[in-house]
Amino acid sequence: MVNEPQIEYGFIGKLTDLKYTYRADIRDRKSLKENFREKFQALNRVNLSDAEFARLHDEVVNPDVFAASKILRQRNTFQREDGTPLQYTLVNIKDWCKNEFEVINQLRINTENSSHRYDVILLINGLPVVQIELKTLDISPRRAMQQIIDYKNDAGNGYSNSLLCFIQLFIVSNRSSTFYFANNKNQHFSFNADEQFLPVYQWASEDNKKIANLYDFADDFLKKCTLGEMISRYMVLVESEQKLMVMRPYQIYAVKAIVDCIHQNRGNGYIWHTTGSGKTLTSFKASTLLKDNPDIEKCLFVVDRKDLDRQTREEFNKFQEGCVEENTNTETLVRRMLSEDYADKVIVTTIQKLGLALDPTHRKNYKERLQPLSKKRLVFIFDECHRSQFGDNHKAIKEFFPNAQLFGFTGTPIFEANANYKQIDGTVGSYVTTNDIFQKQLHTYTITHAIEDRNVLRFHVDYYKSEEKINTGTAIHRLAVVDAVLDKHDAATSSRRFNALLATASINEAIEYRRLFKEAQQKMKDEDESYRSLNIACVFSPPAEGNKDVQQIQEDLPQEKADNQVAPDEKKIALRSIIGDYNDQYGTNHSINEFDLYYQDVQQRIKDQKYTNADYPHKHKIDIVIVVDMLLTGFDSKYLNTLYVDKNLKYHGLIQAFSRTNRILNDSKPYGNILDFRKQQTAVDEAIALFSGQDTVKAKEIWLVDPAPVVIGKYEKAVSDLNTFMQTNGLECTPEEVNNLKGDNARAEFINHFKEVQRLKTQLDQYTDLSVDNKSVIETLLPEEELRSFKGAYLETAKRLKEKQTKEGDDASTEVQQLDFEFVLFASAVVDYDYIMKLIASYTESKPSKQKMTKEQLVNLLSSSANLIDERDDIVAYINSLEVGKGLSEKEIRDGYDNFKEEKTAKELASIARNHGLQTKALKGFVDGIMNRMIFDGEQLNTLLEPLELGWKDRTKRELALMEDLLPQLKKLAQGREISGLSAYE
Repeated sequence: MVNEPQIEYGFIGKLTDLKYTYRADIRDRKSLKENFREKFQALNRVNLSDAEFARLHDEVVNPDVFAASKILRQRNTFQREDGTPLQYTLVNIKDWCKNEFEVINQLRINTENSSHRYDVILLINGLPVVQIELKTLDISPRRAMQQIIDYKNDAGNGYSNSLLCFIQLFIVSNRSSTFYFANNKNQHFSFNADEQFLPVYQWASEDNKKIANLYDFADDFLKKCTLGEMISRYMVLVESEQKLMVMRPYQIYAVKAIVDCIHQNRGNGYIWHTTGSGKTLTSFKASTLLKDNPDIEKCLFVVDRKDLDRQTREEFNKFQEGCVEENTNTETLVRRMLSEDYADKVIVTTIQKLGLALDPTHRKNYKERLQPLSKKRLVFIFDECHRSQFGDNHKAIKEFFPNAQLFGFTGTPIFEANANYKQIDGTVGSYVTTNDIFQKQLHTYTITHAIEDRNVLRFHVDYYKSEEKINTGTAIHRLAVVDAVLDKHDAATSSRRFNALLATASINEAIEYRRLFKEAQQKMKDEDESYRSLNIACVFSPPAEGNKDVQQIQEDLPQEKADNQVAPDEKKIALRSIIGDYNDQYGTNHSINEFDLYYQDVQQRIKDQKYTNADYPHKHKIDIVIVVDMLLTGFDSKYLNTLYVDKNLKYHGLIQAFSRTNRILNDSKPYGNILDFRKQQTAVDEAIALFSGQDTVKAKEIWLVDPAPVVIGKYEKAVSDLNTFMQTNGLECTPEEVNNLKGDNARAEFINHFKEVQRLKTQLDQYTDLSVDNKSVIETLLPEEELRSFKGAYLETAKRLKEKQTKEGDDASTEVQQLDFEFVLFASAVVDYDYIMKLIASYTESKPSKQKMTKEQLVNLLSSSANLIDERDDIVAYINSLEVGKGLSEKEIRDGYDNFKEEKTAKELASIARNHGLQTKALKGFVDGIMNRMIFDGEQLNTLLEPLELGWKDRTKRELALMEDLLPQLKKLAQGREISGLSAYE
């Protein structure tokens, strides 16, 4: 096997072929700093004194990578010793190709606490901007990223106190697989249940073929000008979140295609990028690059509804604060279009406002006022152009702005098969396609590509079949739908960890469904007081009756617009009742007169599903929203995973609606769930075939998850493999025997085996179409109680190996280094703090003969979920201290547990104080001071140790020993929060 030094040697050779200068002499902090000084002085044509350079170095080195990244990209000012200002840049920001590109390897950053070495680093003008870690192990990208982040968070690493603070990108490769991702502050992996997929990317060619080999990647990505372009043009500094984002390959190709088309004035074009692929970031980057193009008068980003206008504006402003102002009305839009202010060069607006601005009959003569712009070069970028550009609007824009260039983004283009707009030319009528409107396709990234890249999820489609024949759309049908949804919702949404939409065929149907759910849930509550009601909301637009805002909203809501023409008063009465119930449930004060505020509130509560019930009680959230047209396009939430369908959908409408469910979160969300009550398999197959791109043969296989029997087969094999593994180690396949596994390698193998069991079980748990026989097979393979015990054994083993992985780093065995624990697979939406406290209260109230759950089952349940892993030992000890039959209330249990923890902490602190000869009161004050401010202050420690009157060496030893004893206490008290300044002792 080729070893790491050999890979490194060959890679440096490749970089020198790409004209990087290899600097074998730069191996430590001092030589890195000296090289930067030389490059800085040459670039800025200045000679600094030693004192000036030391001060400059201290000014530019910033522990905050976001702040350092801004310094890297802008002109800065430094005051020299004689008081004169020096305007300087760290790199040539006008032409990044004209910087000096160097490569160094085995850089060592030495401190008192550590001695870190870095494989390969690329320098631009002496600044480290790309760190490349080369591995011989075939490790997952998640694990590779974890290794870098662990390294980065270790004390004395150099990222916060040396020029390494300028690292923009990390690259990880084992030669055959290569990944890149942006550097950011607060990147960390923790032993909890809230992991999310991290933004790790593979490079690809323009036709979306992966470029994974390290040398091919270098040829395509690491050429000097290409790398300079990546950092200067295709990274985004997100102001609102203070983080760096690097664009994915297909986003970059799309931006380049638009910019080149404009630069060469080559007409119009459209980008086919699937829903959920990050079109807003792509369009934002294209817009900002056009902002600096002097040939372009204005760039208008056009959306087709007020709520999308607001959403897009917020997204743009997230990337760059204040870059897009709100257009409150058409007058504001016209004024901004005529403005010569640089801030008004990029404008987000709606197609409706633009249509009014170009309406020659409008009483305010907007079109006449815009006449000075008519012959100028404008750029229009249309979001979801499949909706907005088929009709009079497109014609009006083209006629009034003949020199404008029009670009469209769409996840679902209009082809002849799904066109519903006909263009009449004399006696001949033809269907108009996206290609007809925008002339040419500039770049394609279909849902097939996105699923393969894990940028969006696959779909599980359950075509519901009732036990008896029921006609669609009848009262009996609706009752069957309500029963099925109430029966399947907990499974579909992983015990309400996620939420759902119910798409109905009309406003009347939505009103009726809302009534049926209300009655059904009340009946279930009457029959069983313990029934947990689902929070069900309903939203549809009211009759417009001249309201411009509502008219604008309804432009893309054809069913709602048509429905509101019939018996509008009845619709208003029903909507008022729905909003009234909503106000009662959530303590809000919405009205039909300000419908948009109600609609925004509904959207926010759907998104609030991301918070745990402990942080944000379930009563504030929404489980299901009944809709007609609304929310089926343009709305995104990672925590929406299910769509119940009781309306006919076709082609782009079907794909758009399905795509509400397939945003990536983590392994607890394996796919988007569709439960179809309209027997639309043919429509689904036709839509997949139409929008799959070139590879239509394998499209269904890629888009749709395996049927339940296939996954059950995989689950059976995973359980069998686990059984074989345990027997090979001379043990029975039982949870108790896991503790008897010998050696870390065997434990690591158990982790990988059982993780696969749990991954498949998580998928099966969310299938809504499991038959009674299916469920019986699953339970027989691994009974629920035994599975729960295995989860506890897994978490206990994983916790030990994770600690070893962190402490030993590269010294740990290969098997341990490779482990990616994926704790989120072992999280439970049900087993949270509140749930456990209720169970403990129930346990104390009952006599053993009447208990719903024994102490052993309670502890087993607690041990099987990653949610409370850090508190498990304390909770178990508390349970053991309780007296059964005493009948404590839930409040008494909570208060008792808080007191129990406080007493335990006090005892532990007293013990630590005795061991180190300290006053218990003084030590508690020291700890309280840290916990109140979440900041570790060295002066506090000096004050604490001062009475001991120790010499310098003894003082240092005592300090380190004390902090080693205190660290577990501080971390437990912090409960997942980071204590600033503590990293030096970790």
